[in-house]
Amino acid sequence: MLVAGLRRAARESVAGLPREFWWLWTSTLVNRLGGFVATFMVLYLTADLGYSASYAGVVVSLYGLGGVVSSLAGGVMTDRLGRRPTLLIAQLSTAVSVAALGLVSHPVAIAAVACLVGMASNASRPAVQAMMADIVRPEDRVRAFSLNYWAINLGFAISAVAAGFIAEYSYLAGFLGEAALTLACAVLVYIKLPESRPAHPGKAGDREPPVSLATVLRDGRFMGVVVLSFLIALIFMQGLVGLPLAMGETGLSPSDYGTVMALNGVLIVALQIPVTRFIEHRDPRRLLILSSLLAGYGFGLTAFAGSIGLYALTVVVWTLAEIVNAPTQTGLVVRLSPVHGRGRYQGMYTLTWSVATLVAPLAAGFVIDGFGAGWLWGMCAVLGTVAGLGYGLLMRNLPADAGFPAVPAPVRVPPAERENQAPDTGRAGV
Repeated sequence: MLVAGLRRAARESVAGLPREFWWLWTSTLVNRLGGFVATFMVLYLTADLGYSASYAGVVVSLYGLGGVVSSLAGGVMTDRLGRRPTLLIAQLSTAVSVAALGLVSHPVAIAAVACLVGMASNASRPAVQAMMADIVRPEDRVRAFSLNYWAINLGFAISAVAAGFIAEYSYLAGFLGEAALTLACAVLVYIKLPESRPAHPGKAGDREPPVSLATVLRDGRFMGVVVLSFLIALIFMQGLVGLPLAMGETGLSPSDYGTVMALNGVLIVALQIPVTRFIEHRDPRRLLILSSLLAGYGFGLTAFAGSIGLYALTVVVWTLAEIVNAPTQTGLVVRLSPVHGRGRYQGMYTLTWSVATLVAPLAAGFVIDGFGAGWLWGMCAVLGTVAGLGYGLLMRNLPADAGFPAVPAPVRVPPAERENQAPDTGRAGV
């Protein structure tokens, strides 16, 4: 009975999504299987090439800076050039720049190419999210974003293990392997994915006003979501920044940290799909409030951890927050976005994580060195509380729509520009 029930749940989780979505999903999985650079950049620079930790920090920061620039540029390209051309350009550029990073040896060249890798690899994210919103029905978007997030983590989990073995043999082989897999993604996109950008309705003279980055910045409700997303990103980034520092201060080894963090990936792979079935048609406002509090207080509990078991318990709490927050937040961004401005809106949303990648290491180091790790975890709890209250205030006046908040158009464009109506099936999605 249990096996039959699990099989039925699995079928229901993947049923009804268009074929184009699964090709995009496959592209995401293949791309994440090649995630060598992001995982082993610091070890490559310090252990293999012999550069200092400070130089490695500069290179990683430049990599993050490239992501900040391309988040907005990729969003603009997605709306102007289309989803498919942007994906092709980004993935081909990533393949070339990653291969080049494995071949250059001069410190200035490494830093410059690392920035290019960060730009190229992040430019595809707004296009992927916009294309997914284009091809998936509104009522299925939360499920689709969850499945895509599951593919990201599954690919990362597999690549982290495989890349470790590859790095022992040859770092160059890891760079070239990632370049080859990224190139395979570009070929897959070219062959299997048609352009999905919606055409402007009506005659040329009757088109709706264009959506620019200024339009996005003037959208008060959406920019409020962007700020709250940034706070959440700052919290989650402490799993990669503050947590290893705190565990090191308590005398635990890097392998202990690796074991604890592996639990995060295992839980996401195991629970993302069943949890999505539970949250798919629930009020996103409550889900975002709940996930914000779980994230903040999950990391806040780290202040009381002193053993691997207790650290693992905190990881369980904030991983549940991550599983709930990721698809719900992405779906909300789609719901708030004009159809013909999805690329720019997704680019602005992606920017929050790129900026958090730059800010979180500096903030964590400053707080831990100046005040102690306990203050860092307390601040995480405060940020989670603020984010939860922010979501509650931001969405409290929205009218109900089949159990979901129906988000009104955040910019003054005609109704034809939006996709906020309830679906014909009677089920609503974010």
